[in-house]
Amino acid sequence: MSKAQSKPEVEKPEIEEVEDDQLNRAIEELRGVLSEEEKRPSAGGAAAAAGNSSVIFGIPVEVQIVLGSTEMPVSELMALQKGSTVALDRRIGEPVDVVVNGRRIARGEITVLESDPSRFGIRLTEIVAATKSA
Repeated sequence: MSKAQSKPEVEKPEIEEVEDDQLNRAIEELRGVLSEEEKRPSAGGAAAAAGNSSVIFGIPVEVQIVLGSTEMPVSELMALQKGSTVALDRRIGEPVDVVVNGRRIARGEITVLESDPSRFGIRLTEIVAATKSA
């Protein structure tokens, strides 16, 4: 059991390090672009804004669609087997949350893709209003 628990802990920091490196590179690239913009005259502002947005749009983010959650004792968790059913705190038809980097940004409903009926997606029904963090 200790091998199964230690393996994800070994792999996870490597994944986080890669993601952190990518984010740090993107931040440094953004800083470089912004410092170059400060040195340039203000002419051509629209073209400069388009260049800056391509840097920002390239920053990777983690997107999760949360169908629901539950709490259970460790004993129930350890008793789960293939085919086990876990009851979630949401009902069929209730909206799911769209979470980006740990923050809920929208809600939506599950839908089948018209282009590929073997896959599903999310149709956004509500965008969460931005709130200032204190």
